Amino acid sequence: MQNPRPARTDVHHGVFTTATHWGRYRVVVKGGEVRWISPLDDPEPATIGYRRTSYDQGRGRVLRPMVRTSYLRNRDTPARPRGDDTFTPVSWERALDLVAEEIKRAHNTRGPSSIFGGSYGWASAGRFHHAQSQVHRFLNVAGGYTPSTDSYSFAAMARIVPHVLGTSANEHLLSVPTWEEIADHVDLLLAFGGLPAKNAQVNPGGVHVHRSRSGLRMCAEAGVELVNISPQRSDLDIDDAQWVRVRPNTDTALMLALTYEVWAAGDHDAEFLRECCVGAEDLVAYLSGSLDGVVKDASWAAEVCDIPDATIRDLARRIVGGRTLITVSWSIQRGDHGEQPFWAAIALAAMAGHLGRPQRGVALGFGTHHSTGARQRKLPVAAFPQKVRELPEIAPIPVARIADMLLGPGQEIDFDGRRVTFPDIDLVYWCGGNPFHHHQDLNRLVEAWQQPRTIIVHESFWTATAKHADIVLPVSTYLERNDVAFGRHESHLSVMHAAVDPPGEARDDYAVFADLADRLGFRREFTEGRSADEWVRHLYDTTRDGLAAAGMPIPDFRTFWAAGEVTIPLPEPDRRADPLALLREDPMRNPLATPSGKVELTSATIESFAYDDCPGHPTWLEPQEWLGSTVAERFPLHLLSPQPRTRLHSQYDQADHSAESKVRGREPIQVNPDDATARHIRAGDVVRVFNDRGQCLAGAVIDPGVRSGVVVLHAGAWYDPIEPGGLDAHGNPNVLTFDKGTSKLAQGPSSGTALVQVERFDGPLPPVRAFDPPAQDT
Repeated sequence: MQNPRPARTDVHHGVFTTATHWGRYRVVVKGGEVRWISPLDDPEPATIGYRRTSYDQGRGRVLRPMVRTSYLRNRDTPARPRGDDTFTPVSWERALDLVAEEIKRAHNTRGPSSIFGGSYGWASAGRFHHAQSQVHRFLNVAGGYTPSTDSYSFAAMARIVPHVLGTSANEHLLSVPTWEEIADHVDLLLAFGGLPAKNAQVNPGGVHVHRSRSGLRMCAEAGVELVNISPQRSDLDIDDAQWVRVRPNTDTALMLALTYEVWAAGDHDAEFLRECCVGAEDLVAYLSGSLDGVVKDASWAAEVCDIPDATIRDLARRIVGGRTLITVSWSIQRGDHGEQPFWAAIALAAMAGHLGRPQRGVALGFGTHHSTGARQRKLPVAAFPQKVRELPEIAPIPVARIADMLLGPGQEIDFDGRRVTFPDIDLVYWCGGNPFHHHQDLNRLVEAWQQPRTIIVHESFWTATAKHADIVLPVSTYLERNDVAFGRHESHLSVMHAAVDPPGEARDDYAVFADLADRLGFRREFTEGRSADEWVRHLYDTTRDGLAAAGMPIPDFRTFWAAGEVTIPLPEPDRRADPLALLREDPMRNPLATPSGKVELTSATIESFAYDDCPGHPTWLEPQEWLGSTVAERFPLHLLSPQPRTRLHSQYDQADHSAESKVRGREPIQVNPDDATARHIRAGDVVRVFNDRGQCLAGAVIDPGVRSGVVVLHAGAWYDPIEPGGLDAHGNPNVLTFDKGTSKLAQGPSSGTALVQVERFDGPLPPVRAFDPPAQDT
């Protein structure tokens, strides 16, 4: 068994390189401390890491293994609830013994299904020191666990696209056009949810050089008409872009009306609908009011969306008047009935005759990551093997249904045509993520989090997830371990140097799991006899072999490590065949992988599910909360909680690049001037944002670029309740959001469906304690 990693006797000095999901960086170290972090050879560096001048190795770090005090005293019946307890430091030996005992107990008494290891989150950009890869491999080797499936990002898209287009969401993204192709071949770009540059700062595994802003400028300079359909002007932040200030959650109604107007004008592509689609007749019957007596025309949608009907008719004419590309951001499908706008966008593109034509049609999720808009390739880059163990008695749960699972063991839910039974979870193991950031209705999650017997968390900082755990094991950050990074569809491998030592007793996840595996009797199977650095080299060598076999040689590991990066010599790419283009060319010889072999504007499969919240064709279904509902009489503002400009989700919210954006130490909330005036709110005021689910404080920013009736509170502020279930002092929007599945089809998150009220907060301001460690017992 390995001992905890000893402190080094040498002192680090020098310049190192590293990589994050948002770019490559130069790290200056003096006297063993990070003094400066700056972008490396990037003309458009991400604002997430730009001007970052400090790396705090002390504030908020978990420095020793810690155990919740009442849990340590009595694991069967702790005296105090999670989130309202002190912590006691223990030795690594004691902590690892506790974890091993609990894993063994759960397996022996309740079985592998009682262990939840979904452990969702972005974690590190490294190919080896990726926390989810580590914990999933460990739990698989240990005997299995209950996993999750899909993502908070695009769960609805992931489920609807295969039914309609016969391809996965990720495969669809491989066929979307590049910025250069859009500039050369598109006349009108209709962007539902916009194309926010802040989202394109990141890419899973890293970005070598950012090009999204320049790509958007290229399109504008080429004369592409850009239309931003969003409650926020900044979602397509470029001069001369048309801003259509649609109500949140009404994009489906607008798409359906545009589809109807194209059909009613006789401008539809009858041949494509006949030869390459199924169900057009049923869709037209719905749009024309034959089924329900409501014609889904521009006048109807104008009332639903609160935009002029003339704007809708003008867009319909322009869509068929030139080469049109329709993009839909992932944010659009993170709402009640989130499957519908993606299906409706496909129907609109099909009706207008753009589907299957070069660089036209739909690009679902375009602009969400930096890799979209760039030439995309699949490369044989190795990752830490998961040793997946499929157990027939275990089914993965939809990722966003974690609170439902914890609160309802044994309950069944519908999920994409099948029934899923929630397991009775006894132990939760979480690494590399923060559910108290990304899950909805956090007060409900706090209640759900009390249900398991044991919760184990690996963390570098005292996040809310760590504060709500029983056992917290301190782990290193990306600056404290060696690794190799590769961004999705990028052409570079990057070195991630261990620039400094971990503070306190922190270790890397691999070392923790290796010692746990030793206690549980499978160290050799988990480690395969390799150290962490040997694994990093092995993954590089495996990648090198795979690239060489594909005719793309790269240098040996020693050369790569000394250089800091390597460029993969990619062959001149051929445009990947678009399945929709092949379908249009010859539908008999090139069918899609749908039941009909065609685009399913009506899906017999989905219709057979008989879901009341996801019919067999694109449909306008009123969200449970929206500005047209009676709920708006009490809570008249629609809350949007998009990704922030200054961080990736909640990562490093305590660092200076995020802290600079705060207003009086709280997350800023953007308020329309009219809404602010009506509430006597001025810029810089602290406000209370509330509904029946929760309340939080935020700092007011008056912004005419947000439509009236809407407020914007970005996701990622660390959860900071002044008491359990009480007022959040820091501004986490997920105390307010709605924890409901998008529909029975996808069961995705509905974070974009939330109404609130806002008022000026005139009481004594509570301190922000989000980044402080919890109280300790000795």
